[in-house]
Amino acid sequence: MHDGPDPAEGEDEMIHGTDRAALSRHPSPGPAGQVIHLDHVQAPPRVARARALIFNDDKSRALLSLMARVAPSDASVMITGETGTGKELAARHIHRLSNRADKPFLAINCGAFTETLIESELFGHEKGAFTGAFAGRPGWFEAAHGGTIFLDEIGDLSLSLQVKLLRVLQEREVVRVGARTSIPVNVRVIAATNVDLLKAVAAGRFREDLYYRLQVVHLPLPPLRDRRDDILPLADHFVRLYASNESTLPLIIAPEAAMALRAYHWPGNIRELENVVHRATLVCQGGLIRVPDLLLPTAAHPLPTVDAGRSRVPDPVQDPLDAIRPLLHQLFQRGEPDLLDRLIDLIMHEAHAFAQGNQVRTASILGVTRNVIRTYLKRVGILKRADD
Repeated sequence: MHDGPDPAEGEDEMIHGTDRAALSRHPSPGPAGQVIHLDHVQAPPRVARARALIFNDDKSRALLSLMARVAPSDASVMITGETGTGKELAARHIHRLSNRADKPFLAINCGAFTETLIESELFGHEKGAFTGAFAGRPGWFEAAHGGTIFLDEIGDLSLSLQVKLLRVLQEREVVRVGARTSIPVNVRVIAATNVDLLKAVAAGRFREDLYYRLQVVHLPLPPLRDRRDDILPLADHFVRLYASNESTLPLIIAPEAAMALRAYHWPGNIRELENVVHRATLVCQGGLIRVPDLLLPTAAHPLPTVDAGRSRVPDPVQDPLDAIRPLLHQLFQRGEPDLLDRLIDLIMHEAHAFAQGNQVRTASILGVTRNVIRTYLKRVGILKRADD
């Protein structure tokens, strides 16, 4: 019997197709689109949390397929990705699809504990092992016996703790602090990090043998800016989530606001999107979320500075496109991801907003037909598809 820290109780994380009727003016992920959310999961204190992840973009669906293939095995998984991309949620989904689904899933943030406390938390301790240890206590590995343990921010572990973790993975047993005997454990390990562990290995901060032991399967979660077809379905999910809790009116994202959401680069990923939408549901009026409600930065990057010896007054005969060219060169030098898509989104968004949502005028401004504008607006989810 493995007593110890209580596993997350009341887990009812779900994966399902998005309800088409509930997506207001934006298309649903469709039959292949999937939503995982953990809105009611109770997590142990001081551990990582995850809220929602949309599998609508082609890149996301490819990851969903990979998770389904690796879930039935007991192989260790390394999930990498920027902060806020949903690494814990991906780990929970792998656990749910595995043969361990009816056993505990425990998520621990390795960066949330001090160096002196983390060893006791992970591996447990015996009575008298240190000052204040008035009784023996199992650690997280014992508590997760038969299930899955998720170690977030694995790169924060000290080298001495890495040695002990490697032994647990190799021998399938733990030794409590202050003990002389080992305790067998049957646990699948899923680790996650937002740093480059290969660079940490090269710098001597992370053990190479532990790196390869953990990364039997590598699951890279792309940032939200690289899977833009997830943005609007995610925004709709959060609108429904917070509107049901805090609003008496059904809320809709205005077309201009939807275009702004899609065009923004989301450095904070899903977590930032959730916070932006949550705020918007609180401050919007008349059941419509508009661009000002989002409070997004007006520019992703500051404008380039002007040399002191040059005039700040624009040349009245200069072609405006020539004024844009230096900014484009700056973007080229930075190596911005998905630059063409982002520029198209920006141009379309600004033209549509300038035309006050009028498609004919937007088409006239851009020198294209109205059908081109309608096709774009449908593709990004601003208009409902005419399939009814």
